[in-house]
Amino acid sequence: MEYWDIYDKNKQLTGRTMKKNDWCLADDEYHLTVLGVVCRPDGKFLITKRVMTKSWAPGWWEVSGGAAMAGETSEEAVKREVYEETGLDVSGADGGYVFTYHRENPGEGDNYFVDIYKFIMDFDESDVNAREAETDGFMLADAEQIKAFADEGIFLHYDSIKRVFE
Repeated sequence: MEYWDIYDKNKQLTGRTMKKNDWCLADDEYHLTVLGVVCRPDGKFLITKRVMTKSWAPGWWEVSGGAAMAGETSEEAVKREVYEETGLDVSGADGGYVFTYHRENPGEGDNYFVDIYKFIMDFDESDVNAREAETDGFMLADAEQIKAFADEGIFLHYDSIKRVFE
């Protein structure tokens, strides 16, 4: 069973945990998620397409990310998520943490912080090993292509993270 740490409204650990996807948080409690934007020096971004079996936003485009596990730092979580979903090790990449945003869903038990990272590294398409259980392929896209997907309503989190594509 996977567990997530519970944070207070100031993004401080409470010392308590919750089961993954057990939406039991009070209105002033949060869990932590991360997004890792991977960019090549030529300005192309690695994006992945969500598998059609996902219950939420199947077939949509996104950047790598997911929940931080209990005891895991934000940076550890983003490096793990990028590696699990793309096979790329961003440990030696330029860049890092950019900003945090949060979502509150009153009464739903699912409030969360999202730490955004941007990694710049030179890689080839042949270096990408997209995990089939998570993704239905990938592409290298420029900022305009990503915005076009967002305008179609098929790119996750775009309005919250668009500044990392500049």
